[in-house]
Amino acid sequence: MKLLRTISTRRLLAIIAGLVIAVAGGTAIAFAAAGGGPVPPREPLAKALHQAASAPAVTAISARISFTDNLIDSTAIQGSDPILSGATGRLWLSTTTHQLRLELQGQNGDAQVLVKNGTFSIYDPMSNTVYEGTLPTAGSKRDKSTTDAIPSVAQIQSELNQLMQNVDIAGPLPRNVAGQPAYKIVVTPKHSGGLLGRVQLAWDATHGIPLGIAIYSTNSSNPVLELKATHISYHAVSASVFKIRPPAAAKVVRISTPAHAAAAHARRATRTHTELMGLSAVKAHLPFTLVAPSSLGGLPRQSAQLLDWGGSPAALVTYGQGLGGIAVIEQTASSQSGSQNQAPGGLNLPTVSINNHSAQELPTALGTVLRVKSGGVQYTLIGSVPPAAAEAAARKLVP
Repeated sequence: MKLLRTISTRRLLAIIAGLVIAVAGGTAIAFAAAGGGPVPPREPLAKALHQAASAPAVTAISARISFTDNLIDSTAIQGSDPILSGATGRLWLSTTTHQLRLELQGQNGDAQVLVKNGTFSIYDPMSNTVYEGTLPTAGSKRDKSTTDAIPSVAQIQSELNQLMQNVDIAGPLPRNVAGQPAYKIVVTPKHSGGLLGRVQLAWDATHGIPLGIAIYSTNSSNPVLELKATHISYHAVSASVFKIRPPAAAKVVRISTPAHAAAAHARRATRTHTELMGLSAVKAHLPFTLVAPSSLGGLPRQSAQLLDWGGSPAALVTYGQGLGGIAVIEQTASSQSGSQNQAPGGLNLPTVSINNHSAQELPTALGTVLRVKSGGVQYTLIGSVPPAAAEAAARKLVP
């Protein structure tokens, strides 16, 4: 919605923190409904969203959180990474000093995210590595006169009407979440959503801060991903909370933010093939023969686009529409050595045979990623489909 383009920086930072907290999906909401505590009055969705957007700005947040991750089968995970296996933790935010700290506690140490003075650092205890970078800066020519403009109820309702052409929205239902009066909604795709079943969201009715999200697949009544707060408060946060340092022996890795990566790309690239669309035009710019069948897995081909993949041309071909579709990236195969069935983060990827070629497959509760090489070309298939459907589609791609 247009709200994100008109909201103030301070409120946006608080909302981002609220989204990170992500309470109120699934079990958390069900328990809250029976757990007592104040609840807000029933309101139409557009009015409830307008009230949230109009609430006084929050300057500080402290929360205890619990993160559940059932996206990837635990047998594919080495060790106990709190991001991949779930964890409990804490979150602190100060919008006056523009600082954010997120801590997830795991068996092998605590994962830490710190945003401070325009920089960020992410500590991974599994690898004892700190990833550091600089946050992108906002454009200086932004029209500040519209910074705090809040859409009217009628404007919000108009955008909801457009959104509801593709999804069903149930609610808002009054609830009490982490001790706060809150509203809950359930969003379900109207058309094929692949393996995505529904998304549950909730926000603080008084402070206007999103409190949660839970994502469900079509195959389970339990959430695939859920991040919920067990306690939340809006009192001032001590400056000492943000004075943390990683272990002295930790490896430090500098990473580029999208803004810096885009600037580097602009400096080296005068070519414009990233905007090139259409099957014939894409084929003419590739150093390999594009396969791109007219249909894949029973889905018709929708589009073909030329990509700049690390300075080399590649093709993105899509099949079907929306979340029920499949995307295929065809590119020149890399000659890099290393384990072919292991992905970053300690994931052991199952190996399957695709027309006598060894392929790496990452099955998740919400979809499948499959990668296979043949004849100097690498095919990466991504879709919200089960592994069997991804494998069948890949067999049509690989000679």
